[in-house]
Amino acid sequence: MIDTHCHLNIDRIYEKIELVLKEAKEANVNKIIVPGFDLESSKLALEIAKKYDNCYAAIGFHPTEIKGYDEEYAWLEMAAKEDCVVAIGECGFDFHWDTTTKEEQIEAFIKQIEIAKRVKKPLIIHAREANQITFDTLKKHDASVVGGVLHAYAGSLELAKEYTKMNFCFGIGGVITFKNASSLPSVVKEIDLKYLITETDSPYITPVPFRGKENAPKYIPYIVEKIASIKEIDQEEVIKQVQQNVLKLFKI
Repeated sequence: MIDTHCHLNIDRIYEKIELVLKEAKEANVNKIIVPGFDLESSKLALEIAKKYDNCYAAIGFHPTEIKGYDEEYAWLEMAAKEDCVVAIGECGFDFHWDTTTKEEQIEAFIKQIEIAKRVKKPLIIHAREANQITFDTLKKHDASVVGGVLHAYAGSLELAKEYTKMNFCFGIGGVITFKNASSLPSVVKEIDLKYLITETDSPYITPVPFRGKENAPKYIPYIVEKIASIKEIDQEEVIKQVQQNVLKLFKI
C-alpha cells in the first residue's frame, strides 16, 4: 500500500521517523510521499527522500506560507529536477486562514504551476474553501499537461468529473471514514478507481476508529478498506489499482 501524502517532515514526526516507517512497513505500507509546505519543510522532505529508499519528496509552498517568498522559487525549480522529487506541492489556495491575501495566493500558485510544467512533474493541490477558483486556475494555466492530485478532495462530484478530464486524481484519506464526510463518499463511489489514490495527511485527519489520535501511514489499510466497501469491491483490487495510479502519476 502507498501513502501519497505524509508529513514526515513535521518536527514531532521526524523525531520518531524510524518508528513511523517501521510501523508503516508492518502494516504493508511500503511507499510514502513526503510533501513540503514551505522552504524548510521542502528541504527536509528532500533529505528524507535521499536517506530512505521507500520515501519520495514533493516540494512546494502552501498558500498560507508564501508571505515574502521570492528567491525561494528559484530554489524550488532547481531542486525539483532531483530524481527523488516526484511532484510540486503542496500548493494551491486556502481561504480558511488569513495569513496571505487572495492576490498573493494566486501569484504563488501560478508560479508553482509553471514550474511543474517546466520540470514536467505533477502537482499536489491544497484547496480549502476554494474549490472553484482552484479548478479555474488549473484550467486557465493548462495544468492538465502535468496533472496531479487534489489532496484531501472536498469538492463536489460534478467538479470531480471535470477534474478527471484534466488528468487529475483525488487523494482519499481519513475523512472518508467520517460520518460527516459530506460529498466524498459519492465521489469515491461514482469516480472510476483509476482516479483515486490513498493518503493520510499524517499527523492530521486520522481515520476512524482512531480519530482524535495522531495519524500515521500505518492507518492506510483503514482507508483502503473504506474505499473497497463504498465501491463494493475487494480490497486487493483497490491496492492494485492505487499502485498503478501512483506509478502513472508520480512515476514511482
